[in-house]
Amino acid sequence: MSGPRISYVEPEDIDDPKMIEELERCASVGTPRPESQSIRAHVPPIFFGFAQVWRDSFYEGVLDNAVKELCRIYVSHSVKCEYCGNQRSTKAKGVVEADYMDLLNFEKSERYDERQKAALAYAEAITWDIQTDDELWDRLHTHFSEPELVELGFFIGLTMGQQRWLRTLNLDHHQIMSGTSAGMKSGLEDADALEEAKSSRDYWAKDKLA
Repeated sequence: MSGPRISYVEPEDIDDPKMIEELERCASVGTPRPESQSIRAHVPPIFFGFAQVWRDSFYEGVLDNAVKELCRIYVSHSVKCEYCGNQRSTKAKGVVEADYMDLLNFEKSERYDERQKAALAYAEAITWDIQTDDELWDRLHTHFSEPELVELGFFIGLTMGQQRWLRTLNLDHHQIMSGTSAGMKSGLEDADALEEAKSSRDYWAKDKLA
């Protein structure tokens, strides 16, 4: 199937100016991009509820966005949500593209400091339903305050659930409000570039055994 499993609500079919404003924000800032929000637009309370909770737990909050962004992409690579994994936070200060490539090997990688590794271990435990122990929680309490741990844990659970859902929907970028590239991974700025990247043998979501 070439289209989404649940139809997009097209912007021209939306009468609510606040909903249009949110979709325009998605197109100009990204993460989320307009396609996923146009799916949620079938149920306006969910559309606006998600926008609010995402802003509160990801873009704002007590914890720096860069740590949450690494955990978000860790989930993307774990569950292979291509839609989410091809987005980048425009607010993740100090995170460079190479930092995204070693996330599933974070404990052995030299790219991450101990604080980042502790956060990623938290993401790993939540994503893979790993039993936690005193050692993990000692690591977490060493590097994060309790409000930060609440925010990070909540955000990981939120993005994991959304990504597991979105990956079933067959949605993709550049299908709603096309012509915008905010929040896209470098090199995926338009539909042609995205398709070319997906055909590459080095594409991150490609089955390496295929």
